[in-house]
Amino acid sequence: MGNTIRATIAFIPSKKCQKFLIGDLEEMPLDKMVDVSGSQLRRFPVQICSFTRLVKLYLSDNKLRSLPQELKQLQSLQILALDFNGFRELPIVVCSLKQLSILYLGNNRLHALPWELSLLKELKTLWIETNYFSDFPDVICELRSLKTLHVGYNQLRCLPKELNRLEDLSSIWLSGNLFSEFPEVLLEMHFLDVIDVDRNRIRRFPSLAHLKGLKLVIYDHNPCVNAPAVANGVRRVGRWATNTEEIKLENKQKTGEPLMETKEPQIESQIEPDQDATI
Repeated sequence: MGNTIRATIAFIPSKKCQKFLIGDLEEMPLDKMVDVSGSQLRRFPVQICSFTRLVKLYLSDNKLRSLPQELKQLQSLQILALDFNGFRELPIVVCSLKQLSILYLGNNRLHALPWELSLLKELKTLWIETNYFSDFPDVICELRSLKTLHVGYNQLRCLPKELNRLEDLSSIWLSGNLFSEFPEVLLEMHFLDVIDVDRNRIRRFPSLAHLKGLKLVIYDHNPCVNAPAVANGVRRVGRWATNTEEIKLENKQKTGEPLMETKEPQIESQIEPDQDATI
């Protein structure tokens, strides 16, 4: 019943109704953060834009499809969460927030990103997972300060070679896409710490042993016939992660022994990416 009332009131733009949804926001919060996640909002509360020194704004899990031009008044904003809404396009006004460091856009209906996103020179973390991207947004290759990129659960089949321009990128999360081959450009990105290609369609992995910066590779839930070779100290999550079965198979091939079926290979526990990025 409560959610029904909130959803109904969210249609009504009056100040009193908006106060019911977002509480008393007459003054700038001391922590410079506003969190109106899960408020059933269909319209952005414009009074938030009067807090020009706001640093963190969480609008997750609402029913927003657009944002007002007044949002550009928030030039101190560093974290903006727009995930779990109904955006079909990224509002261009977001690209005017020059201090943005973390941008959450997951679980929307996005299929492309505007070139204006490249204006966000300070952007370090971008989440666009669970959208409708069938082509990798080329504008991401212009975000030279990017350190963490989450593009899981889309319909991607390949990555552009220009991705290797992002020399500050340390982790890339590609789970739940349609890759049938390991993305070739990642083999050139020696600065990567984490590569996640879980839940794709990759049948054979190339060696990753030359990626000296690599610390973790997640490749589970692929129809692969081998584990990716890695350098010493790199953790792998997936089938044959301990290399035991691979070594046995190679030894049998060398000695000419029959390749009898072995026990189910060990599967390490899945590691989830850190969901709580902070400044």
